[in-house]
Amino acid sequence: MRKIICITPIKHIEGAMKSLEKRGEVMYDPYIEKEDLRNKLVEQGTQIIFSNPCKQVFKIDKDLLEGTEVDTICTASTGTNHIDMEYCNNNNVDVLCIAKDYDILKTITATAEMSFTLMLSLIRDLPNAVKSASNYEWDYEKHMSRQLNSMHVGIVGYGRLGEIYARFCCPFFEDVLVSDPYKNVTEGYRQVQFDELLNQADVIALHVHLNKDTYHMINESSISRMNDGVYLINTSRGDIVDERAVIDAVRSGKIKGYATDVISDEYKNGVNDSELIKAMNEGLNIIITPHISGCTKESQKIAYLHAISKLELK
Repeated sequence: MRKIICITPIKHIEGAMKSLEKRGEVMYDPYIEKEDLRNKLVEQGTQIIFSNPCKQVFKIDKDLLEGTEVDTICTASTGTNHIDMEYCNNNNVDVLCIAKDYDILKTITATAEMSFTLMLSLIRDLPNAVKSASNYEWDYEKHMSRQLNSMHVGIVGYGRLGEIYARFCCPFFEDVLVSDPYKNVTEGYRQVQFDELLNQADVIALHVHLNKDTYHMINESSISRMNDGVYLINTSRGDIVDERAVIDAVRSGKIKGYATDVISDEYKNGVNDSELIKAMNEGLNIIITPHISGCTKESQKIAYLHAISKLELK
């Protein structure tokens, strides 16, 4: 029987543990640290790692895998930047994810919902307003915001999540702009080039995969082409934005606020060294949530059970 180590919580998901146990001998250690995981992989001769990036704060890479018997990594996610894919490809380690399981993915709306929630919270200055009230302050002038039906929202990336987000936005905004060089938008939204979106949008929401073309696509140059006072939303991956450029733009007022569920180097250096979190704690208009976009009961049940089903029954 193959040995599986589960390094993400699944016991709260009905049927998940039972399904995983049908596929091998399971060691359940969802809060394990990287060094301890390395030791267990070596000592136990484990072949399969079951993971999810929402909980994991380290990267599954050469330092972890070299010299072990791991031949399969199964992740209940579409993204794989928590895994060193180059190492896995070069060392015959299969990586199973749900990125291309479109019939399953179209039933999962949680991340698009979170993006919309972050957008509303940022525009209406909710975190600061709540903090103000908790301090017995009652001054609306500090929290003046915008009305959505007077604003243009720009959506970068029109894949599954971008499309869902666009549907959410359509009834509320004056105009919905979409930029995606790989898809033709036929739903009635206004499809524009990336530069045109930067120049016209009052809100920009990022819904793209992280790759060599999207790495730091939001940088000093692209920010300079944005409207003054733009709101920026990111529920994709932290490295899509140059966080230093974003921090500087928020500090100058060029970007009115930045809301994100992901940070740069999330799986490499962890959160303790995050300049973005430090900037938020300094009082800049930045909202950060701890990678919770996909963390709903419904979305996790769909994603985890489907990911587990990709492992062969033993």
